[in-house]
Amino acid sequence: MEKENKEIFRDSIATIDKEGKRNFIFPKKPKGKLYNYRTYVSWVLLAFLLAAPFIKVKGNQFLLFNVLERKFHIFGFPFWPQDFHLLVISILLSVVFIILFTVVFGRIFCGWMCPQTIFMEMVFRKIEYLIEGDRSKQIKLDKQAWDAEKIRKRVTKWIVFFIISFIISNVFLAYIIGADEVLGYITDGPMEHITTLIKLLAFTAVFYFVFAWFREQVCIIVCPYGRLQGVLLDDKSINVAYDFVRGEGDNGRKKIRKDEDREELGHGDCIDCKQCVQVCPTGIDIRNGTQLECINCTACIDACDEIMDKTGFEKGLIRYASEDNIEKKEKFKFNARLIAYSAILSILIIVLVTMLFLRNDVEATVLRLPGQTFISTDTTIKNVYTVKLINKTTDNIEDVEIKLVSHKGTVTLVGGNTSIEKQGLKEGTLFIEIDKKDLNSSKEELEVGIYSKGELIETTTTNFTGPMIIK
Repeated sequence: MEKENKEIFRDSIATIDKEGKRNFIFPKKPKGKLYNYRTYVSWVLLAFLLAAPFIKVKGNQFLLFNVLERKFHIFGFPFWPQDFHLLVISILLSVVFIILFTVVFGRIFCGWMCPQTIFMEMVFRKIEYLIEGDRSKQIKLDKQAWDAEKIRKRVTKWIVFFIISFIISNVFLAYIIGADEVLGYITDGPMEHITTLIKLLAFTAVFYFVFAWFREQVCIIVCPYGRLQGVLLDDKSINVAYDFVRGEGDNGRKKIRKDEDREELGHGDCIDCKQCVQVCPTGIDIRNGTQLECINCTACIDACDEIMDKTGFEKGLIRYASEDNIEKKEKFKFNARLIAYSAILSILIIVLVTMLFLRNDVEATVLRLPGQTFISTDTTIKNVYTVKLINKTTDNIEDVEIKLVSHKGTVTLVGGNTSIEKQGLKEGTLFIEIDKKDLNSSKEELEVGIYSKGELIETTTTNFTGPMIIK
């Protein structure tokens, strides 16, 4: 029965009470060395998240995910639908990297780099501490009747939360439709773009709902990463972990008493102060072991270290450690699984970098016009084609001419030499005419060259059909 009571935490989550209603978590304001490091990291990542859509690299937005128009910019590189294979490799690379990182370091990404955690813990939660106070004051305010003080604090918090959510929505929109578009809308004024404003307010409502009410439940209920870690982690994975060997001793944890010999009594170093529970943003007790809700934020490490300092015990009762490190005192080793993941990751990186360097700035497609047959004269065969040219650069490509590379013949582009606007698409029709004596079969593969101001910038292939050749 005692064992069942110890395991009851696995049957429910801290954010839901026994009646199935929302149970708000009021974590104590964290402080300590690791929290300071997380704050510095969050400043850098927040600056990156807010600035990335407004940074230009050779005229390209640094990060753009325009799904509607199928335009993607990754670190200034423009990706077109024709570059979809590169996007797939990038996604695979990200997945393998996250898997490898999780196998080695658990959910450190969630606690240190995830945008949800950064905005929640380093922006919204800090504003809440500033307006409503620390844990005890927040709990008191929550139970307090709706008097003038509670209305003033709650309304102030809600207004600030809404303003920040609106700013985040604008930045989010800049990632989707482009920073120039968003800045243009702001310059024109909201009344000139009512439809966009309504969509923006809808996004604002979603962000407000997430950070004002749903909060840590995003990590617990919505995000699949927490469930994924249960498959990936093993006894050698490094997590935020409680040293149960040292903390429990032979007779378990116990409140500290003056002048007692805890070692003689058989009690561990854990004095059951519950500071690790009070500071946890998801409301768990890390002493129960690795759990779905733990995001590796390290708040419990700082809280425990502070208590260990005050009581004279050694720090590190809660620390980054593996199960084997705690139980068997084994050091971390680079095992076969990690070597395999690392090899796959390295291969994917090499493939992606190579393909990026080999990627052409101009994409050309020349296809025979559907439903049209060849035209035969006494000496030549002529076929009609559609041509599609994509300029992936931020410069206009002028005086574009199309010539045959593999065969002798003439290429006639309807309308003459053309130009392609930066990041633009040009479509047209062309005729290819070849002497019968230069053809070896009724269906030959031609290599076609795309020239700009006489310089070859791209080559492509197409099929050329004609009558049966008998030689």
